[in-house]
Amino acid sequence: MRDDDAVFNALADGSRRELLDRLYARDGQTLRELTAGLQMSRQAVSRHLGVLEGAELVVTRRSGREKFHFLNPVPIQLIHDRWIDKYTERPVTALVDLKTELEQRHDLIDPP
Repeated sequence: MRDDDAVFNALADGSRRELLDRLYARDGQTLRELTAGLQMSRQAVSRHLGVLEGAELVVTRRSGREKFHFLNPVPIQLIHDRWIDKYTERPVTALVDLKTELEQRHDLIDPP
């Protein structure tokens, strides 16, 4: 599976997005902390974290018996740069051009 495909696959599931949101709110949580308050079993959360780790959206660090999970925003930024940013550039440029055109017309009608 290509890197982009793994990221899109990981982000396609609402439970995984919720886990990413939890790590965004407070990075460096254990499995027990991430499971608290969720309507998912510890095994389900662990499986979802495995998918997120496979897509490199989550990285882990062990400290003694604890395994801490951290958000890695780089793959999401790469997706944004490749798939989102280029599609928003044209509309934003068009709005700036429209604003400039309307201001020029306004100046012709009502000079400063």
